[in-house]
Amino acid sequence: MTPMIDVVFLLLCFFVTSQIFAQWEAEIDITLPTAQTSEVPQRLPGEIIINIRADGEVVVNSRVLDGDALGAMLARLAELFPGQPVLIRADKAVAYEHVIAVLDRCRQADIWNISFATGVPEG
Repeated sequence: MTPMIDVVFLLLCFFVTSQIFAQWEAEIDITLPTAQTSEVPQRLPGEIIINIRADGEVVVNSRVLDGDALGAMLARLAELFPGQPVLIRADKAVAYEHVIAVLDRCRQADIWNISFATGVPEG
């Protein structure tokens, strides 16, 4: 019985910690594009959020990454966690080439479980 309680306690700690990180990522100042069919999805456990600011700067876990650092991080994630979900939050004013550069890094790392964040239209 004691080992089972230990495992449940560790899982609880993991999910509480990952929820805190999910909230921090959402606080980065990005204005998302809106979509009529947009909805707030359920977060996947362990989902990595890649933020792309309006100037093309890539931010992951509150760290600004260049292309090589992002590629290395994604390669490690794909190696350790195959099927790792990735959420791309790009500012609506960002140049399309910056989004494609991040998608290319994901493809090079063999990450295929990618989704894009959109905002819900007002009104």
